[in-house]
Amino acid sequence: MNDDEVVIIGAGICGLATALALHKKGIKSVVMERAESLRNVTGAAIGIRPNGWRALDQLGVAETLRRTAIPLQRQRVISLDGGRQKEISLVRLEYEIRCLRRKDLIDTLYAALPLDTVKFGCQLESIKLGPHSTKPILRFIDGSSVIAKVVIGCDGGKSIVSEFLNLKPTKMFPLCAVRGLTNYPNGHSYDYEFARFMKDNVIIGRIAIDDNSVYWFCSLPFNPKDEKGWKDPEVIRQSTLELLSDFPQEIKEMIENTDMESLSFTHLRYRAPRDLLTGTFCKGTVTVAGDAMHVMGPFLGQGGSAALEDAVVLARTMAQLGLNNVGSGSKVTIHGVEKAFNQFVKQRRMRIVWLSLQTYLTGMLSGTSLGPKKILYIWLLKVLFPNPNGHIDYDCGEL
Repeated sequence: MNDDEVVIIGAGICGLATALALHKKGIKSVVMERAESLRNVTGAAIGIRPNGWRALDQLGVAETLRRTAIPLQRQRVISLDGGRQKEISLVRLEYEIRCLRRKDLIDTLYAALPLDTVKFGCQLESIKLGPHSTKPILRFIDGSSVIAKVVIGCDGGKSIVSEFLNLKPTKMFPLCAVRGLTNYPNGHSYDYEFARFMKDNVIIGRIAIDDNSVYWFCSLPFNPKDEKGWKDPEVIRQSTLELLSDFPQEIKEMIENTDMESLSFTHLRYRAPRDLLTGTFCKGTVTVAGDAMHVMGPFLGQGGSAALEDAVVLARTMAQLGLNNVGSGSKVTIHGVEKAFNQFVKQRRMRIVWLSLQTYLTGMLSGTSLGPKKILYIWLLKVLFPNPNGHIDYDCGEL
């Protein structure tokens, strides 16, 4: 590999989307992925709201993905407290929201890239600046190294690139989440809705993807004793069934029949809004995007869409400053890349600060049973976010 390439760390949603956005602007990149193959087996699904679809439209893959999932018609919240099923709220959706299988999104982004864009089996160990140059040196766990002109860290919430930028460590919500996909070969009878069932401090969400597939998640208070035990998919399934023993039978059957490969258990983490406000997201020709920049809880369903927005804005900014020839042997100044990254951060900072703050307050509200704290979080949400769905109106603009 020569030292003129743009190197993206991580072939998740953000890494692939960023590579595609750069490709569409004529900027060559290579994606270094630690896994030995595309990570399209694990993981369940991701909800995409209008702001995310605007980004996918710019990436040129929206119409393909729309064929994989049916639009949701409503959102419904059901309380199960007291042993009775009571509908708390019902909202008819007037905007586009679909739930995509993570595999469909990953596969579609990957298929749109030039061959050999992604290099597998490349697990980053460290990043530092060279002693006699300002170019970052990437060292991998197999002992190999790469001198890159530009590095974009899309390596998730435990990002090595964000550590290089001296970003403060992510924090943990007092909540964890179990996620899974359930297939119904003969079809299911559920409406196309986002349904949430609430009992005590446990929330079960259910979203129909298409006529045969349903995505579900379970949000519950975190217990440190759970984390080590909930590694094996069978343990995850049985533990979840035990936890939901007094939930409706249809919920228990949905979990009983889950695709085991899709099951995951996660202690939810976030980057504090105040750290997003003050953090340094670029240094020289190194920057971060997606979860590496702004990992947030799933409470607004915006983590993936925000990453797609990052990809569009970053590629557009680089192209506007004439960086289209980074990989073709032209002399691109360090100053030009720094300017592009500074503009990218400037354009994204307040968007992700407000998005993360709303997500944080929503997550903390879900994770507390104390009356005074609940009242405080409700008051802050109403004051700061009088339109709770205002975040979906955001448009990242044209690529």
